[in-house]
Amino acid sequence: MNLDDYTHFGELDPNNMLERIGELPRQCRAAWVQAQGLELPSAYGAVRHVVILGMGGSAIGGALLQGLVAGECTIPITVVRGYDLPAFIRGPDYLVIGCSYSGNTEETLSAFGEALERGTRPVAVTTDGKLAALAQEKGIPLVRFDYRAQPRAALGYSFILPLGICWRLGLLRDYSTDLEGAVQAMEAWRAEIGPEMPTARNAAKSLASRIAGRLPVVYGAGFLAAVANRWKTQFNENSKHWAFFEILPELNHNAVVGLGIPQSVRDQTIVLMLRSSLDHPRVQVRWEVTRELLLREGVMAEVLEGRGESHLAHMLSLIHFGDYASFYLAMLNDVDPTPVETIAFLKQRLAEA
Repeated sequence: MNLDDYTHFGELDPNNMLERIGELPRQCRAAWVQAQGLELPSAYGAVRHVVILGMGGSAIGGALLQGLVAGECTIPITVVRGYDLPAFIRGPDYLVIGCSYSGNTEETLSAFGEALERGTRPVAVTTDGKLAALAQEKGIPLVRFDYRAQPRAALGYSFILPLGICWRLGLLRDYSTDLEGAVQAMEAWRAEIGPEMPTARNAAKSLASRIAGRLPVVYGAGFLAAVANRWKTQFNENSKHWAFFEILPELNHNAVVGLGIPQSVRDQTIVLMLRSSLDHPRVQVRWEVTRELLLREGVMAEVLEGRGESHLAHMLSLIHFGDYASFYLAMLNDVDPTPVETIAFLKQRLAEA
């Protein structure tokens, strides 16, 4: 497909994923406004550990929160992606936020049930489903949001609502200024990478064109590690495309040794380096050396820089860019970005098991 003939996008995008992507700035604002009005039990503010349960698009918000506040939050934040709650999570010192877009994610329901049995401080974040019903039955704080789309398109809620919950409990500072700056950074970048902007002046369309037919491997460091994961999963789900992610500096201790073999993979790989001026100074040096190494080994590499003044702005601006790039890659791959038929198949077979 010609990415500049955007009037035909609707033929491949009948469920309007492009519109959902464009809503992210407004969605983040709406989630923060909702968070500002939350009333939570005062006893919850005495917790000493935050645990976020989730899978897929509902888990990435927890991972982003974990990365965002790592340098500021004085209590640990743990993200659990699975059926079982780690044994150490027990008692009222633990705030357990169960995040499930549908409210029916079986792994999250399992772990959340364990959290209730162990006497933790639970909060449910969902649109509906079994999780909402359980919260209402047990008198548990329920943060319900109204949004109808694929879970991955509800990132503004899955990220900003847990952030707001922690702020309202006094566990984190007020991120209002950071969030407004992040929204402005996203809106400004969207003006440059939206569908109306031609490929010659559209960095997201240009990047998608370079990724087409190649294997993208996304690199991220520190607070952008979860953003790299988000890019990877958006290529998987929106573009129906193989993709992987690696974390710097860890990748400097292993992945860089395996760049050459098999040669056929090396020649078809493109590394996407998600950088920030707010990265650790030594990480910034590592970015330069790593790019030099990739080019020396004959691996195609692209550098993407976060925008804005804060860590949150750099995270959300890069997420917004990556979401658009994944949509344009879906158009080039001639696929509808919304359905996830293989996940539906897995859920059906698991229900039968």
